[in-house]
Amino acid sequence: MQNFFVEVLGATLVRRLKFGGADGAKLDLAGATINLRVPHEGEQIVRDGRTRYGYDHIGLEVEDLENTYSDLTKQGIVFINPPTQSGKVKTAFFKGPEDITIELLQVLA
Repeated sequence: MQNFFVEVLGATLVRRLKFGGADGAKLDLAGATINLRVPHEGEQIVRDGRTRYGYDHIGLEVEDLENTYSDLTKQGIVFINPPTQSGKVKTAFFKGPEDITIELLQVLA
């Protein structure tokens, strides 16, 4: 998963570390710190009545959603929801590694 954030989203690996004994990594994504960790063996996350393993959803705020959407689409990312505006917020969603849902969010002026 770390490779996806580094190679596709342009994050930088700060260091590998442990989170409560689970392997993880600290990444820098345009000044935002992202902490990733793999689940402990046998760890289960239950949501909406179904068991999930690992991560489920992460939101990333971007300055220009349309440009980010275009750049990622050119890299082969397929969006499950294209850019949509609701009030003063614009969002788009795609599936990342391990079926994680990644939300791109732009707060409009």
